[in-house]
Amino acid sequence: MPRVVVAGGAGFVGSHVCDRLLERGDEVVCIDNLLTGSANNIEHLYANDRFTFVRHDATTHVWVPGPVDAIMHLASPASPVDFAKLPIEILKIGGLGTHNLLGLAKQKDAKFFLASTSEVYGDPAVHPQPETYWGNVNPIGPRSVYDEAKRYAEALTMAYHRHHDVDVRIVRIFNTYGPRMRPDDGRVVSNFVTQALRNEPITMYGDGSQTRSFCYVDDQVAGHLALLDGDHTGPINIGNDGEFTVAELAEIVIRVTNSKSEVSFAPLPIDDPTRRRPDLTEARTKLGWKPMIDLETGIERTAEYFAKIIT
Repeated sequence: MPRVVVAGGAGFVGSHVCDRLLERGDEVVCIDNLLTGSANNIEHLYANDRFTFVRHDATTHVWVPGPVDAIMHLASPASPVDFAKLPIEILKIGGLGTHNLLGLAKQKDAKFFLASTSEVYGDPAVHPQPETYWGNVNPIGPRSVYDEAKRYAEALTMAYHRHHDVDVRIVRIFNTYGPRMRPDDGRVVSNFVTQALRNEPITMYGDGSQTRSFCYVDDQVAGHLALLDGDHTGPINIGNDGEFTVAELAEIVIRVTNSKSEVSFAPLPIDDPTRRRPDLTEARTKLGWKPMIDLETGIERTAEYFAKIIT
């Protein structure tokens, strides 16, 4: 059976990746320092004899005994609140962490999978964003710690691919949501859903005309595994190409949760992208993948999860 190391496996997306790998019969070694991940996300896996959890910070030397077939690097704080609270940690995991995990892949002759992000496109001047677009990133802005960490991680991954012949895959993740998000992570879906469930004012930054494309986590993970198992290095965009304004998202959340919340407005954060939508041509043609879950269905499932964990 394949043996896969998942760095950041106790995080939001990483824990779902662990689930899917185990469901298909793989052995999983989950590495996480629990800085923003949670043991609650993986506790249901502890009884599985094909699952191992190692609490470890990947910015220090990483070693896994025994054979390893693939390393999936999903480790990094990735929420807006983290950009302000954990800027050095984000840069370290993008640089040192990626280097350490690539070194492990080289030593084990394992496939290396990097979870990059649509944030590498910054506030895009090209719409929708194809993988060939180089981006429009402010290198010293408050979001730059995440944007540039991921851009550097991509460059380092391709350097190992070219110089050390490491077999690599790079995915660029677009706004993903679903169960196991942190209620207080500052992302627009978690913000809106938790506020709506509590009948609190929904905080809308700017006038709500900025757009996003929201991908339900099950679709996102299916795209990851299609890329992992395929023959394409990438980078490949994985997201949902349905484009919604933030105001439209608020309307959907209020309707789905039957909330009494009203919208309140706040200034738009610095460097917040005005438009974001993936060009999915590569994913569809090279991976045979496309998103399946519509936004309203995904919000319903997410609201059901949050209703159980928030007070």
